Amino acid sequence: QVQLVESGGGLVQPGGSLRLSCAASGFNLDGYSVGWFHQAPGKEREGVSCMLPGGSTYYKDSVKGRFTISRGNGEVHLEMNSLNREDTGIYYCEVVTSPYTAQHICTKRPPGFWGQGTQVTVSS
Repeated sequence: QVQLVESGGGLVQPGGSLRLSCAASGFNLDGYSVGWFHQAPGKEREGVSCMLPGGSTYYKDSVKGRFTISRGNGEVHLEMNSLNREDTGIYYCEVVTSPYTAQHICTKRPPGFWGQGTQVTVSS
């Protein structure tokens, strides 16, 4: 059974930065497609950034230039800069084992394995 754990969330002021991490118990994520999703209070879960094993990435328009998805040490990270209040919410990572494009994973949210999420609050 795949168990994913997100970490790195917290409270940050507008304009601040956070680095989220997604780790899997028992194996590393290097060979898997992984997506980061954001669920704002009262809203649907939306894809923020997704990455394929070969390095192809997709970013939602509102985070381009601010967020960076990367891999390291068998984990997948989301570097978030210039945070604003609209970025508040729970961030989840998903591992997808089927061969979709990064854009498809982020925009269509195909079946996969999910973590429990990490809370990000942007507030002064």
